[in-house]
Amino acid sequence: MDGGLEHVRVAVIGSGFGGLGAAVKLRREGVTEFVILERADSVGGTWRDNGYPGCACDVPSHLYSFSFAPNPEWPRAFSGQEHIRAYLERVTDTFGLRPHLRFGAEVQRARWDGDAQRWHLATAAGELTADIVVSATGPLSDPKIPDIPGIENFPGRVFHSSRWDHDYDLRGKRVAMVGTGASAIQIVPSIQPEVGRLTVIQRTPPWVMPRVDRPIGAAERWLHGRIPSTAKARRGLLWAIREFQVGAFVRRPGLMKAAERIARNHLRRSIEDPALRARLTPDYTIGCKRILLSNAYYPALVQPNTEVVTSALAEVRGSSVVTADGTEREVDAIIFGTGFHVTDMPIADRVIGADGRTLAEHWKDGMAALRGCAVDGFPNLLFIIGPNTGLGNSSMILMIESSLNYVADYLRTLSRTGAAALDAKPAAVAAWNSEMRRRAVRTVWNTGGCTSWYLDANGRNTTAWPGTTAEFRRATRQVKLSEYELLVPADDRAKASGVVS
Repeated sequence: MDGGLEHVRVAVIGSGFGGLGAAVKLRREGVTEFVILERADSVGGTWRDNGYPGCACDVPSHLYSFSFAPNPEWPRAFSGQEHIRAYLERVTDTFGLRPHLRFGAEVQRARWDGDAQRWHLATAAGELTADIVVSATGPLSDPKIPDIPGIENFPGRVFHSSRWDHDYDLRGKRVAMVGTGASAIQIVPSIQPEVGRLTVIQRTPPWVMPRVDRPIGAAERWLHGRIPSTAKARRGLLWAIREFQVGAFVRRPGLMKAAERIARNHLRRSIEDPALRARLTPDYTIGCKRILLSNAYYPALVQPNTEVVTSALAEVRGSSVVTADGTEREVDAIIFGTGFHVTDMPIADRVIGADGRTLAEHWKDGMAALRGCAVDGFPNLLFIIGPNTGLGNSSMILMIESSLNYVADYLRTLSRTGAAALDAKPAAVAAWNSEMRRRAVRTVWNTGGCTSWYLDANGRNTTAWPGTTAEFRRATRQVKLSEYELLVPADDRAKASGVVS
């Protein structure tokens, strides 16, 4: 029924760390009939989209890179956006991925064809079919902008941190920064010196720790380049430190008190005004929301042209922002640093499974995927950075590589069994999800007394992994056939039913 359409073994959606990593893994598994569908015009994912002033990673460079593609030339302990994006471009070239890339090919619809036992994909660049779809769209790809009354009539500029308007000159402008999350604490100190007036609208204060960043000297880079084992050892040490910290996040949140003392001292040293310090002090356990790293955020808040408003944005009235306390402030630009659609993946509205329902409908009570990768009723659909694979204190690249190992064994399992597809058993997904919920009960994300993007609308943690990266690596080492239904090829079904073509 799909005669004439291009057919590939695997269609990968997205060209960030997850998508490029999947492509490298496919090549290494001997799979060459695959495409990478990318809606933009270049690779990079979130590190392409987030080009706001001051954008940088809060995970050490040598840990925030692929184990199979070490980079001895990282210039800083914590890399900036431009260096990470350049790294992904190099990975694309080093592993020969460009022939597989399809730019301007946003996936508009992906439908499972049960008769042909393959996926039919409609993209902005045309249609194709694939045996397997690997979704690597990532959780930080679609900006979340709150529905603020009157925003549509604002005469100035409005944009999200991940869609930065580089053509707009902020110099001398009155700017409202909405949100105080990971993006905002990098944006605020970067734009504060040049804007005329900066109003930081804070709904909930974040815990901010010192950023222990420094340049990586030429001698270190030379050593890592000439003796790769030294870079590997550095990565291993960084990994071990963060694995040790996991216990406080997922098992004994009370241990977070030590980190909280460091953050409180950081705040006390940076902010002398006791009234402002009180407004910037969180009332929840550190780690409940993402812990932020900055040495420049607090100093920017005490500058004469900066005001911190601890009341949520309620309305835009003409050229003024109106906060919940009723006060108005006239501004020229509104910048939203309000995060992304994390617990309601936009791709889910576009994926239609075996029963004709969208993935969004299937997930109406909350996201759930077997080992973070597979969903019942959606055969041969695999997620990289799926439900309950996020991290609060370490490198997502570690989780991505574990999921890639699972994808590789999934492909081997199909070849070994001769199956056309694997469909996760509902009972297996339910059991895995039940285990995630059980383990999440005592984590800081559930017990810390805050509302964060780790939790969905029902207050359930469908985002963060409640364990160590080593535990996830073990959980995704291989596919367990007992957790899947095997779907036989269409030709075999036809023969079994006596139909001769």
